[in-house]
Amino acid sequence: MSARRKLKSVHKSDRLTRSLRALERTASTSRVLNLLAIQAQSGHRPEHGEAPLFRNRVLNSALVVKHRLRADDIFLFDEIRPTATKIIIPFERSDLALGGQSFFVGQRGWVDLLREACNENSDMGRDLATLRLIDQLPSLDPFLLREHLRRHGLMAAPCYFALSGADLEQMHSFVSVQIARLIDLAFQETGRIVPGAYAARLVEALLSTDVDGRLEPLRETLVMDGESFKEGVFSWKGFLYYKWMLTRLWSELDAVGGEIARLTITGNRDVETARYVEEIRKRLRRGIVIERTAILRSLDIYDRAFEDLIENSRPQAFRAFLLRAPEMFLSLGEKVGVIAHIASFWRYRFPLGQPLVADIGEAVDILQDFDAGLSVSLAV
Repeated sequence: MSARRKLKSVHKSDRLTRSLRALERTASTSRVLNLLAIQAQSGHRPEHGEAPLFRNRVLNSALVVKHRLRADDIFLFDEIRPTATKIIIPFERSDLALGGQSFFVGQRGWVDLLREACNENSDMGRDLATLRLIDQLPSLDPFLLREHLRRHGLMAAPCYFALSGADLEQMHSFVSVQIARLIDLAFQETGRIVPGAYAARLVEALLSTDVDGRLEPLRETLVMDGESFKEGVFSWKGFLYYKWMLTRLWSELDAVGGEIARLTITGNRDVETARYVEEIRKRLRRGIVIERTAILRSLDIYDRAFEDLIENSRPQAFRAFLLRAPEMFLSLGEKVGVIAHIASFWRYRFPLGQPLVADIGEAVDILQDFDAGLSVSLAV
């Protein structure tokens, strides 16, 4: 079978594509990286052209979506996996509702599909490497995406990562408070008092791309070898990032949950559609609670291990946590990405102070999109 026959066209009837039109004027969420919107907003800046995320121009104006695989998607892969990275190349960049071509990173024959969709016959090694790295992440959260790519030597302009300077500063402050006691513990046996400036440098080292000699006291405290410590620190940064993000997300999610229940839906609908909409609203509220419970359970494992290290000077539990962190981080990231997408997309579509009104077609699209993300949790 030729690559052309295996390349999937995304039509108007596709639920995702029907939601794409609403994304035309916004940037990215934890689940969607809208390179087309980034190009529209930042394409005039020199950095956009000098340090693109993808070198191929068609790919660099695509949509990258963290997609929960459905039954008719699974056969495309040689291995079983719950989620995949979907690439959508719009047919017409000025109107996403016309659909596009799509494929998953890692599906059989995906490199040929990529070349066909991007009309590219030359070397795409750098773009392929970038896609594979993106596929390794549980979500498209900008901090983690940026750090993951930089950690593997792939640099892209800041416009591709929506985390603002103010957000980065707040995160640094949050992390400083979180690990100040750990820094004291690492140096207490030496009898040295850690100056504030030096402690700040250690925080900077923890949040930087490379794990260097500045973190050696922490590595020795945890009795870990270099590679395990390096992988654990990256996941540790992910946990800290999610803890920081969730301090703001919980209140936003509570507000969004109430607004979903109060959304006024206009337009004609039959009895079956009206019943379906009410059922999906209830399912969403229940699903958000389930996701929240699972996220808090994962964070509690981190908190207990960290407290055991600090309060009892027992590094074993935290060392075990860091060794397990990469696997736990993937699960946590997927769950946080789902609820962050719900909160951010809803607030984009319904800004504070604006009427909570949508026609039946748009309401069903939005609610189905949210429901699809939560469907695995609801099946548990």
